Parts: sequence; structure tokens; C-alpha cells
Amino acid sequence: MTSSNGRGRLHLAAALDQAAVFDAGSHVELARLAERGGLDFVTLDDTFARPGPDALAVLSRVAPATARIGLVPTVTTTHTEPFHVQAAVATLDWVSRGRAGWRIEVSTTEGEARLFGRRHAVPADELWREAGEVADVAARLWDSREDDAETRDLTTGRFIGRDKLHHVDFAGGGFSVKGPSIVPRPPQGHPVRVVDATEGHARRTAARYADVALVRAASPAQVAAVRDQLRQLASEFGRNPDTLRVLASLLVDLGGGEHAAEPGHGGGGPRQTVQGPLYRGGPVDLAELIAGWHADGVVDGFHLTPTEPRRDLERLVNGTVALLQHRGLFRTFYPGSTLREHLGLARPANRYAVTGGAS
Repeated sequence: MTSSNGRGRLHLAAALDQAAVFDAGSHVELARLAERGGLDFVTLDDTFARPGPDALAVLSRVAPATARIGLVPTVTTTHTEPFHVQAAVATLDWVSRGRAGWRIEVSTTEGEARLFGRRHAVPADELWREAGEVADVAARLWDSREDDAETRDLTTGRFIGRDKLHHVDFAGGGFSVKGPSIVPRPPQGHPVRVVDATEGHARRTAARYADVALVRAASPAQVAAVRDQLRQLASEFGRNPDTLRVLASLLVDLGGGEHAAEPGHGGGGPRQTVQGPLYRGGPVDLAELIAGWHADGVVDGFHLTPTEPRRDLERLVNGTVALLQHRGLFRTFYPGSTLREHLGLARPANRYAVTGGAS
């Protein structure tokens, strides 16, 4: 369990994003490399704004080719049906045997809205309120079938116990869902929900519903300020803030090999660029940065996006992660089998089985 001062278990994740790569094989190879390093999870971005493979479909292909690493695709809540989104994420959790996550994202542009023709683009704060409602109804639908709902009783011919199914009867600002889900309750109960909380519009949604919040920040002070705000908001929403993991998101360019970080990168620290905070240097200095920020209690871990996926992920695993493991700062094996276990998060109780009704 990560402690409130941030000096608990160190969490590491990496992005598998590859420009103009449309085959799943290269994603499988990179995911296996990340798994060899013991990383908590990998992410794969997705958007309606550019062509490319469906992130959830790609990671569904990666799932049977890996054994332990968490798989977190971006799935947009704008212009999509909440019922179908939750079912797809639950299916990934089943395919991966409890390693699925869901990076929640919104679609803000008019160009993307025209692809669907259902409505015009709306402000980001409204979209993130809607995303929160989708996250809420998804969790309710995941609970709408109790763990033992499927009886498969050959003597009576009954496949499912009707008393174990529950209507969620959810009415949001722009949609309503009756339920129950068509997919059995996921192995994790609730697949891990991830939100990029860098921008203020997303922070309330992250604090209320996310298990992992990502923060793009170029300094410890920046990420610490957002982390403190997220934890405060989580408390106001009635959550235990220690159940929210906050990871610093950095672009990493390890092309310098074992050389020291370039001047202007703060002696190994990142600097702000138009693409986001960028670390450019060697694996050793990156290990020092990770160890320092975590020891200071400003983050629970890091989400790293390689600028050159294959080269930088290899150097990350074989250099940075290996050094952290050697120093006893990062695990050398997976102690559990699910993403929630990697993150030190408990499997949520079913709200309907416990209380007998919606909460």
C-alpha cells in the first residue's frame, strides 16, 4: 500500500505508442519487453482525430501474448455509448485474466464531432463531467452481475441466477442506462481507471473516479501541487486518498546512452517542450530522477513515453529499471497476477451484493 507521504511502493508504467505502426506484432514485442522489466502497466493512446489501430483491440491481441503486465488502452467517452464502453473494458479484463485498465479521455474538437454527426463540440469542463458520469455508470454496470451470478446448473437448466442480476437505472446529463451488463463481473471487480489530470478540467473526475492519475510536470514542485490537490479533492468526495496513485508523466529520450543529461535539462531533470515535459539523457540519470522524486514523496511513480519506442524502452528496462532493482527501489518480480495487485489496490466489493441496492 502506498503511504500518504508517497514513500511506499514505486510504480512504473510505459507507453507503447508508435507513429504509423498498424500491426499488433510490434506492440506485442514492446509489451513483452516492458513485462520483462516488471512494469506495472503499459498504455496505448487512441483518438478519433487521427488514423490508427483501435487501442483496445490491439491490447486485446497483446493480452494472450503476455502474462503479468497491466494493459491500459485509451477509450474515449465522448460520442461513444457508455454501455458498450464498459462491456469492452470488462471483456479486456477477462481476456487478460485481470490485467485491464481504462485510460479515460474526451474528444474536444468539432472535426471529431462531425465524424459522428450527433452533436457539436462542447467545452472541456462539460465533457469531463460527462466522463465522470460514464466512469460512474461503468462501475455500476460492472457490479450489476454478482460474482456468482452464473450458476450453470445442469439439473435445473438454469444458467444464471436472476436474483444476482441488478438494474442500475442510471440517469446522467446526456444518457441513461438500465442494465444489467451483458458481460460477467470482471476478474478485478472494477478494471483500473486512469485519468490524465494535468489540465484542471479533468481533476475533479480523476479525484472522484480514477485509480491512477497521470500528471505531466517538469518539476517536483509542479507534480506535488497537483498531487496535493487531487488528494484533497478525493477526501472531499469521501474517498481514502491513499487509494489514488499519482504518476508523473514524462517523455524520455535515452538516445544519449550512458552519457549525462544534456545541458538545459536540469542535470538529469526534464524541461518543458511543446510535446510535454521531456527528459533527455542516459538511463542512469533517469534512475536518479525517479528515485529522487519518489523519495521526496511527490509522486507514487512514473508513466514514461519513449520518443523512440524500441530503442528507449530497451534502455529503460535494461538500464534504468535494472539499476532501480539493484538498489532495491523497484520489484524484481510480480507478487500478484492482476493490475490492481501490482498497484496495491484492493478488489472493490460489489455494491449490490453488499448493500442490496444502488449507492
